[in-house]
Amino acid sequence: MKKKVVALTGAGISAESGLKTFRDTDGLWEEYRIEDVATYEAWTRNPALVLDFYNKRRAQLANVSPNAAHLALVKLEQKFDVQIITQNVDDLHERAGSSKILHLHGQLTKVRSTQYPDLVTEIGYKEIKQGDLCEKVPAEAHIVWFGEAGSAD
Repeated sequence: MKKKVVALTGAGISAESGLKTFRDTDGLWEEYRIEDVATYEAWTRNPALVLDFYNKRRAQLANVSPNAAHLALVKLEQKFDVQIITQNVDDLHERAGSSKILHLHGQLTKVRSTQYPDLVTEIGYKEIKQGDLCEKVPAEAHIVWFGEAGSAD
């Protein structure tokens, strides 16, 4: 039986791939207010702005690749039972080849039903538009917003 390794990852690992972080100097929170794009209230108040914010994150994600740190975690799987717990909403761990990943804050490449939160669909890197559906029900980004509890996985 392989020994277990748990890796906790956050913005730093994906910043090396070229993804803009939220809190760094020149980060996303300097361009946007959290209350305007990352809360349920923002979604109900201005869904077009929230969708645009996450569509831009998804478009940026489509143009970057996993880096050496992502690949090193995959290599660890050859000798250890590796579980990755990440705060990141990107799919760089998956694209690198890691097999056990828990996304605490959701995933950019998925949408969820506005009425049935357990109903989640993979969309890849395409835009979400107002009126798009997730299994015949209005869709929203599969993101855990500020003020929400729990993991999105």
